[in-house]
This record gives sequence, structure tokens and C-alpha cells, in this order.
Amino acid sequence: MAAAFVDERRTELISRVTEVMPIADQLLPQTVFGQETYDNIDAAATRFRRLLQDAKEVRKIKTRMLSNNTDRWDLPYREMEKLRRFRRDMIKAIPLLVISIPPFANYVVFLLMYLFPRHFLIQHFWTPQQLVEFQTVYHSLRAQSYKPVLDALMQAAPSVKDSHLRSRLRELCEKVQSGGHPLVSEVHALRSLFAGSNLELKSLYAGHMKQLCSLLFLTSYVPSPLVARRLHSHAVELMHLDRALAHLELHHLSDAEIKQACYTRGVNAHSLSSSQCREWLVQWLRFSIQLKESETSLYLHSMVLLTTNYPQLHHH
Repeated sequence: MAAAFVDERRTELISRVTEVMPIADQLLPQTVFGQETYDNIDAAATRFRRLLQDAKEVRKIKTRMLSNNTDRWDLPYREMEKLRRFRRDMIKAIPLLVISIPPFANYVVFLLMYLFPRHFLIQHFWTPQQLVEFQTVYHSLRAQSYKPVLDALMQAAPSVKDSHLRSRLRELCEKVQSGGHPLVSEVHALRSLFAGSNLELKSLYAGHMKQLCSLLFLTSYVPSPLVARRLHSHAVELMHLDRALAHLELHHLSDAEIKQACYTRGVNAHSLSSSQCREWLVQWLRFSIQLKESETSLYLHSMVLLTTNYPQLHHH
């Protein structure tokens, strides 16, 4: 529904943002803010032109998909990722569009963007410093769900009928809780628990799914069946991105692209070196490309299991 809203109003969404610089031109002579702030706004206008270019590229990708009857999962990694991030950015811009509908409300929009850039500016308009700062903040919020997710797995362990798998699940959770980093093989050994059992998404308690939503920055204030469906959908999308990324090969990606890929999958990439990010992503792809779409629950839980204590990974 939100996606359709964005598609129908993309032109209006973009046109609203173009009015920021004329407003800034009016406010500068009135000493509402200084030259430095004006320069920052001007730089944002430059980034907006990049947003326009991205919008054109997205339209070209979708046009080519229609003309060639191409499924989105068959797109190259960069095109698939561009569609995903552009859609998320446009959805984030919806509140600004709604607020700016009344006459003269553009001034309110401008003030909100200036005072609360993390909440009201899409990533295209963040400065490099803001990108690091804001993603670090978002990751710290996401990381608050790591312990509850591990606790939920421990609480689910007694209901596992197979004693061997039950023991392995407890050992894995205890290893992470005590500061250790599991091997990919240790996580893979539990695949059967997360598909067709009480640990598959649709069987999880509402509170458990709420914590998983935090990993993807999704709202959980919808009925549980819809939450499970959204989690599954987003996990499937990331799994297809992983396969496209593995096909592209990591050495073709810039350090910035590598860090963004790690951040999307649960890692605080800005606290790590580029080589650490590449090393983690290699391990992650080795884990994820073997999963089936029915194993999205394991995929999401591994965003906790394989990221919580990542810096230890290079010692194994």
C-alpha cells in the first residue's frame, strides 16, 4: 500500500523538496541562520540532484524490466539494491509530503528537516559525517534487540523435541551470550529447527517477532500474521540480494558499498575497518546463499547470532 502511494506520487514527493533552496534564499538575508548553515543547505541541494538522477535510473530499470519481462530477483546486485533503497527512502519521505499539503506548510517542512535531519531527511541528503553518526545511532537502537532475541531462543529451547538439536541450540546461544562468535557451520547445523517447527516465523510469539522487526527497522504495530509476512518478505529480498552479491563478487564493490551491505545485514560497519567488513561479508554470504526461502527465520536470527560479537571472527 505504501509502495503504491510512493509510485503514484513520486513526482510530487520530489517537487516538494525542490522548494527548499528558494526558502533558504529568503531566510538567509533575514539572519534566521548563518552562512555555514546556508552552505550546508546548498550542499543538500546538490545531493538532491543526485536523487533526481537516481529517480531517473530507477525509472529506466523498471521500464527495462517491463519491456524484457524481467523478474526483480534476476536483476544485477546494484540495480536490485538501488530499487530497494530508493523505495525505502521515498516511503520515509511520505510524512513530509503529508505535512506540506496545507498552504505555506513548506516552511514547517524546511524547519523539521533542519532541526531533525535524522528523522526527516532521507539518506540522499545526509552529509558523510551524518551518515556515520545516524547509522551508528540506528544500529545502537537495533542492537537493543539482540539480547531479547537470544533470550527468546533460549526460552524456546525446552520445546525442541530432538535432544541433540536442543542441546546445540542452547550451546550456540550461550556461546554468543558469553561473548563468543559462532562459526557458520554451527549455525547451519540448526537449519531444521527454523523451518517447519516452532521457530519458523509464523509460529513465533508476538514479542519475539517484534524484536526481529527492530533488526530491519520495521514497525511491529500490525497484526501478528502481517508482521510475520513482512519479516518473511524483507528476509527473502535480502537473500536474493545476497545471491546477486555473491554472483557479482565482492572485489567489484567499493569500500562504501561493502560497509552499506554489512550495515543492512546487522553489522555496525562504521566501527570496523574495510578489511573487517569484507571478511565478515564473505562469511555471511557463505552462510546465506545456502538457505532456502523457507528458512527466513534462521536468516533473521543469524543477523543476531553472526553479528553480535563479530570482531572476534578474524580470530577463528
